[in-house]
Amino acid sequence: MFTPDRLIPVDTNKRIRVSFTCQASGMLPWKFTPLQKEVYIVPGETALVFYRAKNMSKEDIVGMATYSVTPDNVAAYFNKIQCFCFEEQRLAAGEEVDMPVFFFIDPDFAKDPTMKNIDDVILNYSFFKASYKDGELAPIPMPKVEVKASVA
Repeated sequence: MFTPDRLIPVDTNKRIRVSFTCQASGMLPWKFTPLQKEVYIVPGETALVFYRAKNMSKEDIVGMATYSVTPDNVAAYFNKIQCFCFEEQRLAAGEEVDMPVFFFIDPDFAKDPTMKNIDDVILNYSFFKASYKDGELAPIPMPKVEVKASVA
């Protein structure tokens, strides 16, 4: 849980490299890239990074993002204060936007012996085309492809 007292950087020489990756679903005609490849932070220190999305189509599109943190056991310590993934992203035809992610790694990370050898973390986002169904925003599923078996 986020509280301001969690934003006190730990007095340590150990910096954690946080790398940024992303992809857009094949159904979503957006160019989606992180603007920073990586940042180095200590637990308790905040960082602000940006991802850029551009709608390459000729129509307005709603997208939704999901994220993952690797290694998985770091996810409990990874806190997003502000993120484009908290709400839908609606891009007009040809529109390009820079989207912020403001985050920190909880200071308790430095006290956890299971985190001792972790120096690298990856934050990955996946964007999906989305629409409203029954009042809820949901990703549009990929069309099913029928595969026919051939007999040799």
